Amino acid sequence: MQTCRRELLDRTLIWNQRHLHHALREFEDFYDFHRPHQGIANARPLRPLPMPMPMPMPIGDPEQITHLDIRRRQRLGGILHEYRHAT
Repeated sequence: MQTCRRELLDRTLIWNQRHLHHALREFEDFYDFHRPHQGIANARPLRPLPMPMPMPMPIGDPEQITHLDIRRRQRLGGILHEYRHAT
């Protein structure tokens, strides 16, 4: 509950009950399915634990970093952001 308040409600001007329900549904979907969690292997609450994988080699060449194709999706007017590799 504190996370919802700190990350959503403290940053949003809620107009009415319909707007509040919409914002809470969006935040719940983001929190449960997209946001990484710092608990067990960054697992999301409603997903199975990821299979243990070997640690990838860090990217040391700045040229490789500039060619990463990452897409950002804004939710709730830019309050929440989802990131994913472009396919």
